[in-house]
Amino acid sequence: MKNIFKIFVVVFLISMCFQLLTVVHADTSFSVDAKSAIAVEANSGKILYSQNSKDSSQKISSLTKLITAYMVYKNIAEGKLKMTDQVPISTYAYALTQGPVANVPLAEGESFSVQDLLNATLIYSSNSTCIALAEKIGGTEPKFVDQMKQQLKQWGITDENLVNSTGLANSDLPETNWYPGTTQDSENTMSADDLAIVAVHFIKDFPDVLKVTSQYESIFDANGSSNTAIYSTNSMLSEGSNPYLGLDGLKTSTTGFIATADQNNLRLVTVILSPSEDNSTNAIFTDTKSLLNEMFNTWNYYEITPAGIAIKNAEKVKIIDGKEEYADVVPTNEVSILSDTADNKYTLKINIDKNGIQAPLKKGQAIASITIQSNNKLGYLNGFSGHNIALVTTSAVYQANPIAVGWNHFIKFINENF
Repeated sequence: MKNIFKIFVVVFLISMCFQLLTVVHADTSFSVDAKSAIAVEANSGKILYSQNSKDSSQKISSLTKLITAYMVYKNIAEGKLKMTDQVPISTYAYALTQGPVANVPLAEGESFSVQDLLNATLIYSSNSTCIALAEKIGGTEPKFVDQMKQQLKQWGITDENLVNSTGLANSDLPETNWYPGTTQDSENTMSADDLAIVAVHFIKDFPDVLKVTSQYESIFDANGSSNTAIYSTNSMLSEGSNPYLGLDGLKTSTTGFIATADQNNLRLVTVILSPSEDNSTNAIFTDTKSLLNEMFNTWNYYEITPAGIAIKNAEKVKIIDGKEEYADVVPTNEVSILSDTADNKYTLKINIDKNGIQAPLKKGQAIASITIQSNNKLGYLNGFSGHNIALVTTSAVYQANPIAVGWNHFIKFINENF
């Protein structure tokens, strides 16, 4: 009887261990059905998940329009364009409205505002409006594509293959409008990794884009002859058929989805390319939801130092011509690390001008910064190295009296020249 009981206990323990191992294995072997995927923290570019994300042969179709939209915002920021500027519709842009590709009603020669064209491009994924914007900025679409390529190169993206501003295949376009040197089979390809770089830069540089991409419904040319209701292709918005908490962008396509969502002050960017079912809209949303759920459930912020409290062991900032020789600084925001475990490892880098800061200084003036880097295996997107937080003065620093300032400069001159 005792032997039978012992056997029962052993079998029970083995069974429990097997179940435990199965759960752990399930947690560590998460994957999505898509061929390529990546998840990153938008603030720092920290990679949280990567699945074949560097494969640059993936077709990106309408995800291309996000790069086109970035160029629009960039030209506006540089004073070269305004949202209210009127853009005429060329013969080429109009001709596409007569075919099967997504478009809003346009008339050749008619003009529309940059804002209307941008909304139709990002919300409804309209192709002719995208081309009109490209022609407005570049003169011709091929010249605009060159500008797109140059922008990507500045971000360290060199393995892209862009042939137009929309993401349409050359086979859908008139041969006279093909990018030089391309063929009928040419179409835009990039990696999920590189698309994440585009998305993070867009959100950081021009966060107002989320006011556009979060709209499920809009009116195109509300005061004009077109006056058409347009609906977002993103069903995961709050008014869509597959709403997801905190999701407010960015761009869908037949071959993938660049999404961003914010929950509890954690903003994520995810990219899904080549879903499990070819040209399946549902697949891109299913994969995106699965990836976002896994990331939000796994990663959390852990506080290092509260806002307004001095960083432990941080050096003071040297002041030039001040009544005080050094200034105390504190972070403007909470210093925290994003980690998938409470036992996290990180590096803090204080960015200070070693030559000193010129007095006078106001209380709360930013004169340095801190970079928080986590020591995770996946690292950061190309061009990103951690989350930066400004360090500000805890009190005002006044300039020393003129005699002291003059004497200090005299001594400095002597030391540097004799």
